[in-house]
This record gives sequence, C-alpha cells and structure tokens, in this order.
Amino acid sequence: MARINTVLGPMETADLGTTLTHEHLLVGPAGSYRDFPELFVPQVFDMVVEGLKAAKAGGIDTIVDATTADLGRDVKLLAEASQASGVNVLACTGWWLDFPRFFEGISPDQLADVFTREIEVGISGTDIKAGVLKSASDMEGVTPNDAVVLRAIARAYHRTKVPIMLHSYAPGQVARQQLAILEEEGVPMNRIKIDHPLSSSDEEYLTWLLDQGCFLSMDSFPGMGVSPRARAQTMKNLMDAGYADRLCPSHDIVQARIKVADPMISDEERLKANPHGYLYIHQEIFPRLKEMGATDEELGRLCVAGPRGFFEGV
Repeated sequence: MARINTVLGPMETADLGTTLTHEHLLVGPAGSYRDFPELFVPQVFDMVVEGLKAAKAGGIDTIVDATTADLGRDVKLLAEASQASGVNVLACTGWWLDFPRFFEGISPDQLADVFTREIEVGISGTDIKAGVLKSASDMEGVTPNDAVVLRAIARAYHRTKVPIMLHSYAPGQVARQQLAILEEEGVPMNRIKIDHPLSSSDEEYLTWLLDQGCFLSMDSFPGMGVSPRARAQTMKNLMDAGYADRLCPSHDIVQARIKVADPMISDEERLKANPHGYLYIHQEIFPRLKEMGATDEELGRLCVAGPRGFFEGV
C-alpha cells in the first residue's frame, strides 16, 4: 500500500477501487475554459460532473486525468468536479507534444524542478498536487524535445517516486525508444505505464513491453483504426498469457471540449460510437471478454489490480 496525491488530497492506494488510468475531463487551450467560456460546449462544468456521476453510479471510483498543461489542464475544475461527483481524480504533471519555442534550451533538470514542485507543493498556485508524471512521443519517434521531457520526468520520479505514464505510438513501437532513455536514467520499469498500446495488434511487441516490467494502459476505446472487438481480443490474449494484473483498461475520452475540437466528427457520430462515456468498457468490452471466456473473477480484477499495482510499483 502507498499514498498518492488526488486533487482533494492524499489517499491510500487501497482506496483506489475501480480505476480508469487515462481519461480527460476537459481539453482546450490552457485557461480558456474560464476566460473564453463561449468557445466551449454549453454548461461545461455540468457536463463534466454529469459524466463523473454516471461513472460513479456505474462503479467507477477513481479516474486519472491525463491532461497536461499544454492540453489545458485546469486543476481547480478537476477538484470541483471530484468534490461534486464523489469520484477520486488524479492530476498529472509533465508535458504532452506541444513543446513551445520558449522551452528551447531548457535542461531536463530545470523541467524536473517544475514537475517536482507540482507534485510536492502544488499546481498553478494551489495546494492541488499531481499524482502521476507524463511524457509523450508519437509517429516521429522520440524527438530531441521529447528526450528532454523524458529525462525530466525520470529525474522528477527519482525525487518523488511518483509513477510515469507514457503517450506512445504503438504501430511504430516508439516505446522501445522511450524506455531506453528512462532506463538510462535509472527508472524501474515497473513504475512505467505505456498508453495507447491497443493501436497495434502486434502482441509480440506488447508482450515485450510487459516482460520489461511495464504496465499497459488498455485504452482508446472505442478507438479508431483497430476495432473494439479486435482490441478486446488482444486484451483477452494478454490475460490468458498471465498478464491480467498488469493491464489497466481505460478509454482516453474527453468528457468536455471546445466546440470545434474535432470538426470531422459530429456530436451525433461521437455519441453513436460511445453512448456510455466512462462506462463503455464495462458496458461493451467486459461482456465481449466474457463471451471470449473471461471469468467474473478476472473481470472483477481488471481496472483494480493493474492500476493499484502501477501506483504501488509491484
């Protein structure tokens, strides 16, 4: 058992319960939810709380919000929504892919100081502390800027022992590059969770990641490119191979957003693809896993054992 930071204060990992380890309550330019509310869908806060209350009623106890500062992280909203809904929410520190020009020349140690402060002191002048570190690399692999952030979160990890989540491009096996840098920095592999692995059906690669000691975030449901059924089958195969307690099912959905966040997908199409919100996995994927032979006991451990193991470093 360990203590972790939620947006409402410290909590024991024993109290995590059923946990989704990669979601977004709100995404938009930093500060814009409060400064430019007319740019967002109506009643943004109510929409966030409604989604969380539905999740809570459906058995979800904790959500890890993967929204970094460059994705518009608003920790006051996270805290208010957690308080209003009864769902535990963890905020993250680190950086996604929007590395600003004014960061050029900043050292990993300088960034590590920032990330450490957000874990130990608070975020944006509040006493709300981050509970997880995040870095990202995508199709182009680990860029020089990505490497700076990776080394920074590694050094912040050594100071705080807060675990690391990695946005990673699975079809390009980019996590191999990310893990090489973190290994150079001395980060134990069991303190790392690889996100978006189900964008690939290459089970040899996914098994390799698990064998390094990493956790896998079985997210991006319903997802694009790879069907939900194929994603479920990959999850079941990894469960059958003995890795169930290192899997962390989640969705990577955004509960609220700016009005034109994705003009290619209408609200009607979005709702049709996922009418269940944060409960899609429990409503759609768990029944499919049961059809594939998963037991009630196995399903009961998903979203519980993996997330707890990730935060405890088992």
